[in-house]
Amino acid sequence: MSLSLEEARVRAAIVSDVAYDLDLDLRLDPTDPAHGDYGMRAKVSFRAAGPETFLELTDATDLAVALDGVPLEPDYDGRRLYLHGLGGAHEVEITARVPLVTDGDGMHVFTDPADGETYVSAYLGMDIAQKVLPCFDQNDLKAPVTLTVTADPAWTVVANGRVVEHDAAAGRWRFATTPPLPLPMFVVCAGPWHSHRWEHAGIPFAWHARASLAAELDRDIDELRRTTEACFDHYAELFTEPMPFDSYEQAFVPGQNWGALETPGCVTYRDEYLPRGRITDRMRTQRATTIAHEMAHMWFGDLVTMTWWEDTWLQESFADYMGYRVAEAAAGYPHLLVRFETMRKVNAYRDDARRSTHPVAPEAADVPDVDAAATNFDMISYAKGNAALRQLVTWLGDETFLAGVNRYLSEHAFGNTTLADFVAALDAASERDAVAWADAWLRTSGFDTIVVERDAADVPVLRRIGSRPHRFQVAAYDDQLALLETRMVDLESEPVALEGWEGRVVLPNVGSETFAQITLDDRSMEAFATGLGALADPLARAVVWGQWFDGVRTHRIDPLTYLGVLTRHLPAETDPMIVTSVANRTVMYILPERVPSGAIGDAVDALAGAFADGLARADTDELRLTFAEGLAATSRDADLLAGWLEADGVTGPHGVLGWYAGLRWRVIARLAQLDAIDAEGVEAERRRDGTVDGELGAARALASRPTQEAKEEAWAAAVEPGVSNRRFGALTAGLWDVEQAELLAPFVERYLEQAPTLAERGQAFAQAVGQAFPQIPLTAAQLEAVAAATDGLTNTILRRDWEDALDDRR
Repeated sequence: MSLSLEEARVRAAIVSDVAYDLDLDLRLDPTDPAHGDYGMRAKVSFRAAGPETFLELTDATDLAVALDGVPLEPDYDGRRLYLHGLGGAHEVEITARVPLVTDGDGMHVFTDPADGETYVSAYLGMDIAQKVLPCFDQNDLKAPVTLTVTADPAWTVVANGRVVEHDAAAGRWRFATTPPLPLPMFVVCAGPWHSHRWEHAGIPFAWHARASLAAELDRDIDELRRTTEACFDHYAELFTEPMPFDSYEQAFVPGQNWGALETPGCVTYRDEYLPRGRITDRMRTQRATTIAHEMAHMWFGDLVTMTWWEDTWLQESFADYMGYRVAEAAAGYPHLLVRFETMRKVNAYRDDARRSTHPVAPEAADVPDVDAAATNFDMISYAKGNAALRQLVTWLGDETFLAGVNRYLSEHAFGNTTLADFVAALDAASERDAVAWADAWLRTSGFDTIVVERDAADVPVLRRIGSRPHRFQVAAYDDQLALLETRMVDLESEPVALEGWEGRVVLPNVGSETFAQITLDDRSMEAFATGLGALADPLARAVVWGQWFDGVRTHRIDPLTYLGVLTRHLPAETDPMIVTSVANRTVMYILPERVPSGAIGDAVDALAGAFADGLARADTDELRLTFAEGLAATSRDADLLAGWLEADGVTGPHGVLGWYAGLRWRVIARLAQLDAIDAEGVEAERRRDGTVDGELGAARALASRPTQEAKEEAWAAAVEPGVSNRRFGALTAGLWDVEQAELLAPFVERYLEQAPTLAERGQAFAQAVGQAFPQIPLTAAQLEAVAAATDGLTNTILRRDWEDALDDRR
């Protein structure tokens, strides 16, 4: 029973002045290894303008309900608690036992294999608050929350508000009442956290991590604190509204499905952001961007919240744009647009070319319920929206853009908004027609194409296929790709001739100012295919790689031709982010979706050769690690990889290069694929590791072995009732191997048969099941089977994933 738009509108018209007083008992029964549930008491006060409404609360037991002090026989169906005889001010008091979960959707419980310690944390989001507490589970019924938690006295508890009372002996914590929150952004995290606390700008700050990650948090705390403070101070300069919440804690937590959650006052990050061993510069950059992204949400999403889910972009597009902007400008991480251009933006073009494409800002009626909204948390709402905002800044000017943003935030603080509210604020700050811009950029789906042609005098001419106005830089190069000049161009319905650039190589959108695919003229395409490495600007190289990816996706470039370009240019690439994105995109998408099955082996060997060549040429440790990552996924040299394990690092002329735990497990998985390590060897590595990384790494490696027995064991483990989200992901990642398509054919059928049942477990698990779609070349008959199975699907999330997979392969 996903909440519908109509139900949300009716309830919002009836219910107002909501407030929550929660008392959670998170003490676990030591005799129950499954840790089945927890205790909860809630008082929900509100005003009702109608005779009935409902609260949401999922799968509660031992339920007792009182309305205005009078006990009731609960009218409860397992998801909704119906309330009758209403009118005026009311208070509902509810006590219940509520299930703990292992799939990251609700009150998640995790026991750390490294030390046996247990953590209980609430990870919320769409339709998930009701899995933790009784509530009106919709964004536009924001409410203050007063929270008290009883936990193991040895634990630390953090939540949205700052602590106002702590009885250490009793394990009792009371938190300050929050400002009005959207209930999907409630959070509480309890466990033996290792913490660093300090104060900045008059506000308490902290970072927390599992006890077994104490050394890693200590290793990185100076960087994490510096990044946090730099972003905070920069937002204080950009926004006239101050930080809306009275504390800012951040925690690396186990089992979270999202990369991070912007829960106000206490942001949570999946703890893969705190890796054991060496931390790469790329991880530092990604982490800093995420820190800046989540902090932006304190204003875009938490202070001002979308009314309904059609305006997801009002939160995610802004946070995505601000994350890249602020991490570079304030925290000092360079070339972030290279990352954006080669990874997120390319994924946005891919999403926008599918039948499931949607406008950045669809109409509310096009998002009829929360399950439909869940499918819109994609690269259209994130990266395309980010790119659209970057284009808006280029078009309006930064000062005008920020004036409109600040007007919007001030006028709607602690309220709910729609696209019209934001556009009105822009319109008031600018002489330009913001309404027309929003209609062109935010209300229409798909992307434009910028075509480079030549006139009779060999002058480059830019032509637009599409409907949007574009302002962007175009660069001119000589035949050796030395930069000669750049121009800012406005391209609308009329072509633009680049006078004075006769015979020059050109590259539109070289500064990544707009969102449009590019079709280059033959002269420019040949110049880049021949001499890409001569382009000094890594962002320009990233733009060119993006065109090659798109060419393979649209069948304009043969995948084997693309692999020839890759083997020519990637070994000489000097930007680690470009190497990583090209390697990942090629292995994850181009191999299973575009390379003929009979050519897979040669393609993998060609990639391994390119990565080995790059590793030999690389002159920095970061660059060496990027090529080692690619080689670890493709090499057939078992002796080489075994030597890396023995040395506990990447060996070569540079000596032994220390690595991180994830890369060691990537090598083990590849050895398993090559049948060069057996189950006993994997088990020895698991015991050697002793952490959750080892548990998951071993699960993936065992599933990677090229035998029927190994695949049977992996599939059986993946479909076990209650399998955790992380374990399911590890098992299915190991199961599918692009080089094992024939062996895996029976499991394609099993996946199609069993996935719909698995997806019914919940929203996030349905997404995990969709992401487990077979990553192997599929035959025509298998694609027909997918299409037939998709036609019968009722699960909105899984259906979207399968339709997307079909579109990608067709």
